[in-house]
Amino acid sequence: MVDLVVRSRRVLTPEGERAAAVVVQGGKIVAISPYDAEIENVTDDVDLGDDALLPGLVDTHVHVNEPGRTEWEGFASATRAAAAGGVTTIIDMPLNSLPPTVHAEALKIKQAAATGQIHVDVGFWGGAIPGNAADLPELHANGVFGFKAFLADSGVPEFPPVDADELAQAMHVVDALFVVHAEDPEHLQEAESSAAYSDFLASRPADAEHAAVATAIAVARAAGRRVHILHLSAASALPLIAAARADGVRVTAETCPHYLTLDAEAIPDGATEFKCCPPIRDGANADQLWEALADGLITCVVSDHSPCTPELKRQESGDFAAAWGGIASVQLGLPVIWTAAQARGYTLADVVKWMSRRPADLAGLRQKGRIAVGADADLVAFQPDEEFTVDAHALHHKNPVTPYAGRVLKGVVGTTWLRGSRVTGDEAGGRFLLRGEGAE
Repeated sequence: MVDLVVRSRRVLTPEGERAAAVVVQGGKIVAISPYDAEIENVTDDVDLGDDALLPGLVDTHVHVNEPGRTEWEGFASATRAAAAGGVTTIIDMPLNSLPPTVHAEALKIKQAAATGQIHVDVGFWGGAIPGNAADLPELHANGVFGFKAFLADSGVPEFPPVDADELAQAMHVVDALFVVHAEDPEHLQEAESSAAYSDFLASRPADAEHAAVATAIAVARAAGRRVHILHLSAASALPLIAAARADGVRVTAETCPHYLTLDAEAIPDGATEFKCCPPIRDGANADQLWEALADGLITCVVSDHSPCTPELKRQESGDFAAAWGGIASVQLGLPVIWTAAQARGYTLADVVKWMSRRPADLAGLRQKGRIAVGADADLVAFQPDEEFTVDAHALHHKNPVTPYAGRVLKGVVGTTWLRGSRVTGDEAGGRFLLRGEGAE
């Protein structure tokens, strides 16, 4: 028996877009046949016609916050939102939950909190903070995909930043991927109470990212380790990354939908839903990020989904200095990027590369992010020409705050399949992913 066949005239495979029938058995893709192939003994045969069939997106930068700050976001709500947005794999960041994932016991606590609640597959990053270098090997052996470090204040006291020496110490004790929030505290200014976005932006200049990227590269070069620059906002740091890669340093970088599609000059005063760190910069900067993405210098686009309660966004006062910095977008990343990418002449194949295959490759998840024989049958039915208006209250993440509210976006997610099973939001069928289990 064949569990599932999904047919489409627009199947996005690693080799390109083509008409095909994707054959699924036991949660895996077992064949990619001609679109009109006769396949016997099929339990569920779905024909999407001209709607596209994408591999499930892989979002390696999600803050779930459970346990400890579950009122901000929890595993049930975050993974429902992910599935509704075509995301079938997330990797959870180690901070904002209590305790943060900085030792093996904390990882067990987080996994226990997530058990029975996840609607997509979930992996975990560990955290590198001052004084926990000795805990990193055990945490790595327990399956985290690498270690996040901040070079500036994280916003929560239980996850303090490291300096260059502490980052180097962490890199020396464990051969792992280090993912770095790159802002240099020496270049940041204390933001004063203000409803003007321009005042907040001035407090976190591009120089802060430039300097921190240089530090992360220098430490990785000396240690011989892999380093990944998280949520790159400042295009001025791109030449540093290009030069380091040309010199053999194993450095990669990501960016996020908000840095590619939002413009600092259009953010209204008091609109704290736009606050994030590093900040959204101007349209000319975004143009350079798009060019780097097209050239492969920036390898992937991920959400940095970092929600909080509306009260913490200080929406009543509109005070950017006091508001929590984070954007909730795990459900909207695909249509946000597709809307902008199509307008710039990019294709669905480009979007799949940036949001599915390359994030999977970053984490070593070779069975994810691609429609290929042997891969997990994580699939998304997508209507690329349909439009919708974002209603924050209709989104699945816990708190109805998003800078995309009221925007008209192109691209509607229909059915999402996780390992060949439809994700409905009712039954939590996600699994935990561990480094080394089907990963590299």
